[in-house]
Amino acid sequence: MQFDFRIYKTFRSAQRQFVLDIQWQSDSQRLVILGESGAGKSLTLQAMAGLIRPDQGHIQIGGRTLFDAATEINLAPQMRHLAYVFQDYALFPHLNVRQNIEFGLRRGWRNPDRKNSDPQVGYWLDLFSLHAVAHQFPHELSGGQKQRTALARALISKPAALLLDEPFAALDPVLRIAMRCELDALQQSLQVPMVLITHDQRDADVFGEEVLQLRHGQLLRQAQHWP
Repeated sequence: MQFDFRIYKTFRSAQRQFVLDIQWQSDSQRLVILGESGAGKSLTLQAMAGLIRPDQGHIQIGGRTLFDAATEINLAPQMRHLAYVFQDYALFPHLNVRQNIEFGLRRGWRNPDRKNSDPQVGYWLDLFSLHAVAHQFPHELSGGQKQRTALARALISKPAALLLDEPFAALDPVLRIAMRCELDALQQSLQVPMVLITHDQRDADVFGEEVLQLRHGQLLRQAQHWP
């Protein structure tokens, strides 16, 4: 089973209470969670990544248990071997493209050397056509170049799965179409299992082997299966 999760978590504030309660099993390589803002999509992804701890349930990816409330298993984020790409890409502004990518190989917070890098970095610069901007900083990049850099940093560590938080939301409409095509081809080539959250039906149409619709913290209906 590629994805097997039951996530139950209650969030409380002075003004409201929100309950995230979802359960799903899937052998698909590409799972899309679709829903409007506030549906609980990002919370679901954060639970998978280990950034928040569910109150109850379990999370298994690729047959490996990352969290199980009943047996008190709760692996730290760095031990889950998942790659998380944030909506704003979260590139380090003081590191150039080459350094940002190499950071994905490192444990701890020591910055990669600006001149000498791991040989693996060159492969990812080639794959994402980033050699020309390898020494530029995030503020000097286009939206597409930032996304490619974030994806390269995520994938260089050979993760068990790729978690994508609204990956095209920050792009203009024309670039959004191009980057969908690029990511589609890349995932099919690398065969990295992927969970993508989005509010855009067009993302689900391209990437969703299975599409889960989320509303108010619960699955709205059964998954759609794409041929």
